[in-house]
Amino acid sequence: MPYATGRTFNDADAHIMEPAGWLAQYADPAIRGRLRDLELGVAGRLADAAYNGKYDDRHWREVRIEENLMQIKGWEALGAFDPAERTRALDLLGFSRQLVFMSLAMSQFWGVYAQREHDLELIYGGARAVNRGIADFCHHDQRLLPVGFLPLDDAARARLELDEGLRLGCRAFWIPSMPAGTKSPTHPDFDPIWARLQEADTPFVLHVGTGAHPMPAAYRNNARGPRAGFAGGGESLDSKDFMMLHAPAEAFLSAMVLDGTLEEFPRLRGAAIELGALWVPSWMRRLDLAQEIFARNEPALALPLKASDYVRRQLRFTPFPTEPVGWIMRQTGDELLLFSSDYPHIEGGRNPIKRFEESLTGVSETAKERFYANNFAQLMGVAG
Repeated sequence: MPYATGRTFNDADAHIMEPAGWLAQYADPAIRGRLRDLELGVAGRLADAAYNGKYDDRHWREVRIEENLMQIKGWEALGAFDPAERTRALDLLGFSRQLVFMSLAMSQFWGVYAQREHDLELIYGGARAVNRGIADFCHHDQRLLPVGFLPLDDAARARLELDEGLRLGCRAFWIPSMPAGTKSPTHPDFDPIWARLQEADTPFVLHVGTGAHPMPAAYRNNARGPRAGFAGGGESLDSKDFMMLHAPAEAFLSAMVLDGTLEEFPRLRGAAIELGALWVPSWMRRLDLAQEIFARNEPALALPLKASDYVRRQLRFTPFPTEPVGWIMRQTGDELLLFSSDYPHIEGGRNPIKRFEESLTGVSETAKERFYANNFAQLMGVAG
């Protein structure tokens, strides 16, 4: 029996666990030698299997994968990096669709060094390789929806890679939740990006891992012992990271609303993935307050809708299984939240549906259907 039964489940967050040489095989020769080694330090012992290659059928029988599918994480999980295995994993999971993100390949070409040096050849060559690879991983199974990577460091190059990613079959684009150099994502230079996404009926997504680190390091200099943190399949977090995890996405989406970009592109859709949703109710209230308080001095705020109405119309969010999802729905409505598993990252937990169900006590069946399936379908422009 599949893990998920009884209704349609559309999974808004899942990952490929890239083997060490995965990105290089999809990179153009000009940048292949310039890619950094895959950074596996944050993965802890979960990285032990990263270099071992594909397991044989005997291994999956010995670990009784049908019983233990959700217990085995990282590179050791079924379908972590083999496309045929992912189809089998999806059958056992019972999910109808699954958005698939990369995990760590970004560290090979995008980050502090490349941004500081403004190495556009490396940044966009790496993004092109990711988009080829993620599309290739997903192309054999229509339930797998590949998420391309689209940095906004250079508007013209971003537009070219967006068109190429669409041609490859990417169904959403992960955009870093930070300013593009000295420009806001709402700068007119980026209007062709938002227009093209709107025309293609393809959402942008923000995801943990590409925002700035808003918690100053000095807060960890507390003379209270070592920071144990949490090493997972894709991120390394501690309690202070967790408190500020959503802040870069909140800033990005605030600009998109308050500067009128969502008004200008009313069919543009976006989502904040693996950034929690407990912050969303207060953020929506603050958006409306900002619009009201500053409208006299900021003409861009004279929008035909309340700021929070753009959120309801065009943005979606994945709560963590540990968050009070029913409470969030009661504050914001049932149209905003998306189910996600984070498979096969350990951060998603070993029984996310159980945890979600516990927090959805008293929620209507219609609201549950929206959470588990229909809000995803609306975001992705697919049939429910």
